[in-house]
Amino acid sequence: MSIALNNDLLAEAPPGHRSGFVAVVGQPNVGKSTLVNMLVGQKIAIVSPKPQTTRRRIMGILTREDAQVIFVDTPGLHRPRHRLGEAMVETAARAIPESDVILFVVDVSALPDEQDRAAAELVRQGGPAILVLNKMDRLPPERVDLHCRAYWELLPEHVGWMMTIATEGVNLDKLLAMVIAHLPEGPRYYPGSQVTDQTEREIVAELIREQALRFTHQEVPHALAVVVEEYQERENGAVYIAANLFVERESQKGILIGKKGEMLRRIGTEARREIERMVDGPVFLDLWVKVSKNWRQDARQVRRMGYGSD
Repeated sequence: MSIALNNDLLAEAPPGHRSGFVAVVGQPNVGKSTLVNMLVGQKIAIVSPKPQTTRRRIMGILTREDAQVIFVDTPGLHRPRHRLGEAMVETAARAIPESDVILFVVDVSALPDEQDRAAAELVRQGGPAILVLNKMDRLPPERVDLHCRAYWELLPEHVGWMMTIATEGVNLDKLLAMVIAHLPEGPRYYPGSQVTDQTEREIVAELIREQALRFTHQEVPHALAVVVEEYQERENGAVYIAANLFVERESQKGILIGKKGEMLRRIGTEARREIERMVDGPVFLDLWVKVSKNWRQDARQVRRMGYGSD
């Protein structure tokens, strides 16, 4: 990843300062986004129990006196079934050789499967890798040795490992110390106050999608994309936002709108609250649901929705 540095950033870094990019990879639903949010100390990436919630590369930037760690949250590595899936896997795979350290996150409560083995093969092509055995609270004590050894065998060249509970922050301080120890000495790439590379429009789109994932089920979450068409800061201090929620079929549109618009109002209310926390002020949010037939199969439409172009 090529980053232009200015003299101010160079001046900020004290002697011995470490910095670099840390790719956070693994299959869907192992806790990658939760891990990044907890390590950075605030919400950078949306989270959901629905598979493949993360669709694009998202940077979470942690700046300390002694180090700047740029965590790169990636889409889950999986076997793609459409162009969107292909773009997501390409995004995740591309982050591996571009990083200084790799966090290979797995769900240690289950034994490795085919997707874990495929992900490990990609990880082995990158730099120093730390194995993150997440969800340790779900692992029965009598199976700890069996499961840990199975994952160690997937990544025999790892430079370290840590059992974690990302949702509770368990062992994340130790994991962070391990990460920083393997970063090269170098300057700060971003100002100390910056915590992500996402634009306000991108963050808002993700916050809206998060609430839609929260309240809908069946086929809707996978077929949903959110595009912010207008983001305007008004003179009275309020922010006006207009966004389109795209689905692939009329039946999905009906589910998302709900009876007499109830579902869409519910999504909008919760999303507006999240956005108001972010902007620290009042927000007026207009949501519209539109059908873009089979958009996940169309490379042009996938790019239009903001995926696969980074």
